[in-house]
Amino acid sequence: MALNSGSSPGIGPYYENHGYQPENFYPPQPPGAPGSYAPYPALYYPSAVPQYAPRVLTRVSTPVISPRPKPSSGTVCSSRTKKALCVTFALAVILAGAVVAAVLIWRFLESKCPVAGIECGSSGTCISPSLWCDGISHCPSGEDEDRCVRLYGPNFILQVYSPQRKSWYPVCQDDWNDSYGRAACRDMGYKNSFYSNQGIADDSGATSFMKLNASAGNIDLYKKLYHSDACSSKTVVALRCIDCGVTTQTSRQSRIVGGANASPGDWPWQVSLHVQDVHVCGGSIITPEWIVTAAHCVEEPLSNPRYWTAFAGILQQSFMYYGKGYKIEKVIPYPSYDSKTKNNDIALMKLQVPLTFNDKIRPVCLPNPGLMLEPMQPCWISGWGATYEKGKTSEVLNAALVHLIEPWRCNSRSVYNNLITPAMICAGYLQGDVDSCQGDSGGPLVTLKSRVWWLIGDTSWGSGCAKPNRPGVYGNVTVFTDWIYQQMRANS
Repeated sequence: MALNSGSSPGIGPYYENHGYQPENFYPPQPPGAPGSYAPYPALYYPSAVPQYAPRVLTRVSTPVISPRPKPSSGTVCSSRTKKALCVTFALAVILAGAVVAAVLIWRFLESKCPVAGIECGSSGTCISPSLWCDGISHCPSGEDEDRCVRLYGPNFILQVYSPQRKSWYPVCQDDWNDSYGRAACRDMGYKNSFYSNQGIADDSGATSFMKLNASAGNIDLYKKLYHSDACSSKTVVALRCIDCGVTTQTSRQSRIVGGANASPGDWPWQVSLHVQDVHVCGGSIITPEWIVTAAHCVEEPLSNPRYWTAFAGILQQSFMYYGKGYKIEKVIPYPSYDSKTKNNDIALMKLQVPLTFNDKIRPVCLPNPGLMLEPMQPCWISGWGATYEKGKTSEVLNAALVHLIEPWRCNSRSVYNNLITPAMICAGYLQGDVDSCQGDSGGPLVTLKSRVWWLIGDTSWGSGCAKPNRPGVYGNVTVFTDWIYQQMRANS
């Protein structure tokens, strides 16, 4: 997963999906506003931009398709008996194909929005999940803006969007109960998941609220909510849909490169994603059914979910050959992911069978809007990546402490020279020594705040492993939280 790229010669080769290539391929930066991101011409890009290539393998990881030799007609269907069998078999194949086609057509007709769309009530209109709760009505009756909920800040304050006032408001605790909390969680994509409700003092600075009309009768939750400048309880709803961001660890040490072996329960959201029994990428559990990883991990030919198996709660790769793996049902890369620049490098995987949580398997929390981070916020990275540049995948899960690096510093000429976009986060040390490396792609960058572990990044790319002025670059999960909820809701 690591690369040696950079603007100066002599840094060395970089890792990418197809092996070694020379590193000094960037042209001079085109003129533009300071700090602006300008993509380089495609002419100067190799098949993938510098990235932590997700494969350092001892065996072949990409699916191998070996064509079988065609049998000659003289040896298979020569006798009458064999001809009869061949005809019977051919008819059976045709019949089976017709049945499959009929089922697919029926499913297509049954689903009014078959391509990840969401239906607008009874109108039958389908819109993209990205258009829901964006402040603009796309459905004929505005349904896409009527059920918009989110959690705000480190205390998980429930906020509801008011399409009339074009703003988000906290929900007053007056007359609120768990059944309403469950409904709000479902609308965020947490299928059958609810953890807790409680009233707390509002810390968002709101001066008005969304309030329940308790006398409205048995109608939809959102039809019961109305705008109010008063909240008699003086508390707002803090809603936890899932018990996330909790570990059993008691201490932290500071390979990844420069890290230490993890202990059971240290990073219970960490998963290893395999193709053909080989670790390819990491990922992070966010619900029993959903995993966050990097979009570059699932580029062709690995976009098909049937190639993938996830392993959770297991620290050693050798134990995964005998452990329980979870097959993947859906792979959803971010729609505007750029494979050349690695911008928007995030993807979701939905499991066929939900995980069962325990001390070794638990979710990490998605970062809420309003979660403030310090310029050099301490964070942790984890994965089975190489423990040194050009090394092989690690047998054991490793973890290391890193610090966020401010975008202006990471975009400086001596570091990544304006390659870092708002959808990326830099973390590590400018002096080097500690970093993600190849094999860590898609894995978590987490931070502890308000006694909760938050997923703020997914391992994306970097120049080499632990080189000076070449820190790790991660997908900025805080930018993608709304998209993640939209996909969970659309694919529940």
